[in-house]
Amino acid sequence: MPPERKPNGTPATRATKPSPQSQVSHSPAGFIPPHGGYRGLLSYPKTQIIYDATVRFCDRFIDKKSRTHDQMVQAARSGNKNVAEGSQVSGTSKESELKLTNVARASLEELLGDFQDYLRQHGHALWDKNSREALYVRKLGRKPDLSYQDFREFIETRPPEVVANILICLIHQANFLLDQQLRRLEQDFLNEGGLRERMTRARLQARARQSRGGSHG
Repeated sequence: MPPERKPNGTPATRATKPSPQSQVSHSPAGFIPPHGGYRGLLSYPKTQIIYDATVRFCDRFIDKKSRTHDQMVQAARSGNKNVAEGSQVSGTSKESELKLTNVARASLEELLGDFQDYLRQHGHALWDKNSREALYVRKLGRKPDLSYQDFREFIETRPPEVVANILICLIHQANFLLDQQLRRLEQDFLNEGGLRERMTRARLQARARQSRGGSHG
C-alpha cells in the first residue's frame, strides 16, 4: 500500500505521461494544446483509489446517515474528479486547469484531516512514516498500473485503524504528486501563456504565411 507523509520513494512525477487510453484531444488549428489525457497523469489513479477506498471505509465504519460520511465521500470524489475536469478543460483555459487541480489538492487535504481526526478521536495510533507498515504501503505504491484491486483485500477486510492509516499514506502520496503537477502547470503558464496568447500567436503566424504566399504570387 502507498506512502505516508512525504513519499520520498514516489515514482518520478511526470505530470503528463499519456497512456494509450488517455484520449488526448488535439486542435486542428494548432492553438489549443493537447488536453484531456488525465488517465496518463500519475496523480489520477492515486486519487481514484482514494475515492473508491474512502467510499468503502465510510460504508464500513461511518454511519451512512451522518454528515461526516457524506463530507468524506464528497471530498474524496472532488479530489479525483477535479483532476479529470482540469485536464479536460486545459485546452481552452490553463487558469481553469490550475484552479481545478488546486481544488482537488485542497479536497484531499480536507480528507486527510478527516482520517487523522478519526484515528485521534478513536484512540488509534498514526503510523510513523518510517514504520514497517508505512514502508510497505510506499513499496506497493510504486507498482506500475496501480489500481483499487491492489488494495481491495486491505480496505475491505482490515480494522478501521489500519484502513485509515493506509488511506492517510495514499493521500500523502497523491498530495505530493499534485504539488508537483501544480508547479509544472504554473511554469507552463508562465512560459506559454493562456489561450488568448496562443490564439494571437497563431493568428500572427497565419498572417505571416499568407503574406509570404502573396508576395511569391
